Amino acid sequence: MDTFRDAPLGQLIRFVWKPNFLRYPDEKPGFELPDTLKTKPASDDVEKGSDNDQKPGGQKEKAPDGVILVDWYGPDDPENPQNFSPQKRSWIMFILFWMTFAVYGASSMYTPSEEGVMEAFGVGIPKASLGLALYILGWGLGPMLFSPLSEVPALGRNIPYTIPVTTFFILSIPTAVVNNYSALMALRFLTGLLGSPGVVTGPASIQDIYPFHLFPIGLTVWMIAAFTAPAFSPTLSAFAVMNKDWHWSLWIIVWITAPVLVLMWLALPETSAPNLLLRRAQRLRKLTGQSNLRSQSEIKQANLAVGAVLWDALVKPMEISCLDPAIMFAHVYIMYVYGTYYSFFEAFPIVYAGDYGFNLGEVGLSFIPIAVGTFIGAGIFVLYMGMYVKPVFMKKGPQPQEFNLIIGMYGSFAMPVGLFIFAWTARASIHWIVPMIGNAIFAIGAFLIFLAVFLYLPMSYPQYAASLFAANDLFRSCFAAGAVIFAHPLFVNLGIGKGVTVLAGLGVGGVIGIWLLWYFGAALRARSRFALSQ
Repeated sequence: MDTFRDAPLGQLIRFVWKPNFLRYPDEKPGFELPDTLKTKPASDDVEKGSDNDQKPGGQKEKAPDGVILVDWYGPDDPENPQNFSPQKRSWIMFILFWMTFAVYGASSMYTPSEEGVMEAFGVGIPKASLGLALYILGWGLGPMLFSPLSEVPALGRNIPYTIPVTTFFILSIPTAVVNNYSALMALRFLTGLLGSPGVVTGPASIQDIYPFHLFPIGLTVWMIAAFTAPAFSPTLSAFAVMNKDWHWSLWIIVWITAPVLVLMWLALPETSAPNLLLRRAQRLRKLTGQSNLRSQSEIKQANLAVGAVLWDALVKPMEISCLDPAIMFAHVYIMYVYGTYYSFFEAFPIVYAGDYGFNLGEVGLSFIPIAVGTFIGAGIFVLYMGMYVKPVFMKKGPQPQEFNLIIGMYGSFAMPVGLFIFAWTARASIHWIVPMIGNAIFAIGAFLIFLAVFLYLPMSYPQYAASLFAANDLFRSCFAAGAVIFAHPLFVNLGIGKGVTVLAGLGVGGVIGIWLLWYFGAALRARSRFALSQ
């Protein structure tokens, strides 16, 4: 019942009805206020981060005279997300995994329908491909508009999860039945725009519930969903489209999203420590009548102007992204990786349907090696964490953030190698398994690069971590949307061999770049004017 109480539906019921079976311990008879909240010296030092927001730093700020800080009741407080049981953490990860898979998978779920869209509306390949490109563009823009809301203590994580995903589900139904080209494209853009904020907030929730040393493992699990979903989705929808019609790929999105949406409303507990402590402070003020009981987030935001909050959430991360060379390289490199990944959705039909004679369902199966490579990459990362990172931390303590780039440096070699194999073996005279092996090697490298960058960004500017992730999503999604459009002409005009070789050559440049970032990163950060404000 505690999980249901903290889930969106439970909170809605409490707001409307306040039933006895959904009470917090401090609302039940016999609750005694902890001694730490009865008396406290005025102007006591309050350390930032007491809401367990995982942000390093040692700054102190003064609580106003007479204000009593509401914090966790002790190191073992069960309401602290860092103290959630392994079972509860696994349940949260299961819901986040499913939700991420559904929303990310909805992008390429559409691709087997492109031929049907061309026939139904009399459009060419570029216009049919817009259904994928606009969806990707939408999920790049959505987080910039909505993801910073998850950092607002009064909202927490669950509202930015459930409202966008609920809207995504509702809009997916007319998308599956529409018979107008313009309406179909508009709905694809809107579903991407409104569905993305929920999944992009995933790493923040993982950071909420896992301690620092386990966060990379949780992030790896989440990224498996984000990375494999676009690869598995054509496999799920291709046979349905082949045996029914093009609408069926869009119906599968509805069917996959519906169960996880129910679970989110019923059983996804809140994980934002600032939100949980703010609500605790509100309950205690009501219980005791003491208006001086305040949570850390209330104290911090008491004198903040709305303009300053919006500047930090939206403008500052973009300024850092454009003016800090290390962060800009990280964004550009991920843009390239993501764009190359999505270019395969135009290359595979040309290769496997054209050269190897695969039918639509078999072309969908050709994406499975990317998922296989992702799982291999995840296994490599787990071994790397256990056999290298952990011993280094035990012996030498925390390392500079460039330490997180090491696994990506080796992944940067694998990616162009996989692309070169695919480029020069994708022909009828060579067995189809050979280019698929190249695709798997590409996926191993790309997955490790993503993990390295996703661990590097939040450590570089921890106070802007969530918004930097949103900025990264904007950069890579805009480029991937463009890649969907330019990839087909590239491969048709140059051929698969030369076209993919161009992409592989750019990957060689990425190898040089990430090694230079590892070597010079600390010096660049020391000279950055943004580092002074951390």
